[in-house]
Amino acid sequence: MSAMRLMVTVSSALFCLGVYGVLTRRSAIAILLAIELILNAATLNFVIFGRALGNPQAQAFALFIIALAACEAAIGLAIIIGLYRNAKTIWADQARILRG
Repeated sequence: MSAMRLMVTVSSALFCLGVYGVLTRRSAIAILLAIELILNAATLNFVIFGRALGNPQAQAFALFIIALAACEAAIGLAIIIGLYRNAKTIWADQARILRG
C-alpha cells in the first residue's frame, strides 16, 4: 500500500507541475511540454489504479492515452511551426495572427 501511495504522490506532483507550466509559461513549446506532463500524470494514475484493482481495461486505456499524447504532440508542433512561419514568434501571447 505504501508503494501505491508513493506513486499517486508522484502522479500528483507531475500533474501540479504541468498545471503550473501551462499557467506560467509564455512559450508555446513550453506549454506543449506542460500539457504532456498532465497527460503523463493521468496515464500513471490509470496504470496505478488498474494494477491495484486488477482491472486490465485501465491499462489498455493508458495505452490509448499514450497514443493520444503522440498525436497531440505532432499536431501541436505543426501548429507552432506554422505560427513561427507566419508571425516569426513562438510566444503564446503574441499569437493574434491565428484569429480568424
